[in-house]
Amino acid sequence: MQFKKPLAGGVALAALTAPVSVALAGHSPKLDHDAALRTRLGGRIVGIGLRRAAHDHAVGDYVHAERALARLRGRHAPHGLRAHAARLSTAQLLRREHRLRHEARSLRAASASSTSSVAVPAALQAIAACESGGDPHAIGGGGAYRGKYQFSYATWAAVGGTGDPAAAPVAEQDRRAAMLYAQEGPSQWPVCGR
Repeated sequence: MQFKKPLAGGVALAALTAPVSVALAGHSPKLDHDAALRTRLGGRIVGIGLRRAAHDHAVGDYVHAERALARLRGRHAPHGLRAHAARLSTAQLLRREHRLRHEARSLRAASASSTSSVAVPAALQAIAACESGGDPHAIGGGGAYRGKYQFSYATWAAVGGTGDPAAAPVAEQDRRAAMLYAQEGPSQWPVCGR
């Protein structure tokens, strides 16, 4: 057993570093309530004081996954999401986060595999490669520029787009970029449009 520095209030926490199979022998079943928690923490059982930190970490991961999926759908995440998540157990959070991430991967794959109904000119292909590496879900400039062509929300709306440009299907991003290129030329991409 290895003791850590005392935390606020003088409480010392111990992290049991034995593998799970060895640590379970002779320990309270209360420590063994959540196999998913052990998996998340590298297969080790931790002292009770560290459980709260693991739960808080799971809350953050769940909220992040929920918001990412909402962006992919072109929506906003529900209000009070963090407070709702804090009331769930760690196991529930991990299961829900896994489901959300799987759904997000499926949406991204469906979006990426959809074929473009717009013939993308070589100039636009070069712009997309320069701006985002061709990634239709790229987000740059601290969140200000989004999608394959790094649209701002204002520019995206100006060519008829709604929602998040990075959540739009590739075909729609190509179509809106072609419209913008036809209207403005490469001037909308000052660095990559040269």
